[in-house]
Amino acid sequence: MIPSVLPTYNRAPLTFVKGEGTWLIEADGRRFLDLGAGIAVNALGHAHPALVAALSEQAQALWHVSNLYQIPQQQALADRLVESTFADTVFFTNSGTESCELAVKMARKYWHDKGHPERTDIIAFEGAFHGRSSAGIAAAGSAKMTTGFGPLLPGFVHLPWGDLAAVRAAITDTVGAILIEPVQGEGGIRALPDADLAALRSLCDEHGILLILDEVQCGMGRTGKLFAHEWAGITPDIMMVAKGIGGGFPLGAVLATETAAAGMVAGTHGSTYGGNPLACAVGCAVMDIVANPGFLDEINRRSGQLRQGLEGLVGAHPDVFEAVRGSGLMLGLKCRAANTDVLQAAYDANLIVVPAADNVVRLLPPLTITEDDVTEALRRLDSVAAAIEAA
Repeated sequence: MIPSVLPTYNRAPLTFVKGEGTWLIEADGRRFLDLGAGIAVNALGHAHPALVAALSEQAQALWHVSNLYQIPQQQALADRLVESTFADTVFFTNSGTESCELAVKMARKYWHDKGHPERTDIIAFEGAFHGRSSAGIAAAGSAKMTTGFGPLLPGFVHLPWGDLAAVRAAITDTVGAILIEPVQGEGGIRALPDADLAALRSLCDEHGILLILDEVQCGMGRTGKLFAHEWAGITPDIMMVAKGIGGGFPLGAVLATETAAAGMVAGTHGSTYGGNPLACAVGCAVMDIVANPGFLDEINRRSGQLRQGLEGLVGAHPDVFEAVRGSGLMLGLKCRAANTDVLQAAYDANLIVVPAADNVVRLLPPLTITEDDVTEALRRLDSVAAAIEAA
């Protein structure tokens, strides 16, 4: 008999009932150190006072009116994002998946309105994850994502990760955009070198095509800049955002230049819930904190402490860990032991980590993680490795 909740997840036997900063409390009272942050969602940890206050205040005033009307909180958040980024305009969604849908539509509408409706192809990359909608799985292209869900949305060209020669060779008269994550999350915390991201920007400029960045997981301070592409000194034409922007409240966005978004006029796209007062009030509170240069400096200090400790763990436990990957507080441990064994041993040590492809475990702690919590996380990871070695 099928469960009342559709069984599409392999859930761990854990039930968390409360969160406090970097900690989760299980129903039986155990305290878990959270290096997952809801898969990079809880950017400011659990029950952050500023987010609780923003949500509570807005909840007592107005929850939802729809986009048939002006929404001051939405305008305020859009203004903050435009002021802080490359973007000229913002569309609010509820998730990264919805942001992917609009990014694809926006790129194709751009070329249609320029008189080149044949330029529908979007170059994407092996190991990518862009959500689980029809466009998202077609963009990713892997058998794991697509088997059983055909016919797939056409128009995606899949290339090896990091192969610039393949990208250059694939740009034809039907290609309209390149879509890439500056740091792959689900794909195993693979960071594209800054020089490669700059080269992709140059290729787009050379051929007059659009660069779409998926910063759903690596954005909102996760790498120590507000957005990861800033490290490469480039800007996209369209960018997908979600996860950390809402600090745990469902919120996403598509940021775009005026040129890229010109075709998206009234009636071309919409969302019933997207950008509602509750979500945007929380999003404004997140931006107030995460966009602060001092806060970003602290992320870089904590990430340096964590990465140095992880490199030490790799050296101390070479049969368990192979290498450290990633940027900022978006780090991965490439494992020699099965990452599922590392995951289970972490649960046994009251530690939350997140699995990924390529036998990696992700470390995505709240951006507010303290020096003491990093020290404790490293201690627990050391005990995880020791437990696997002793098994």
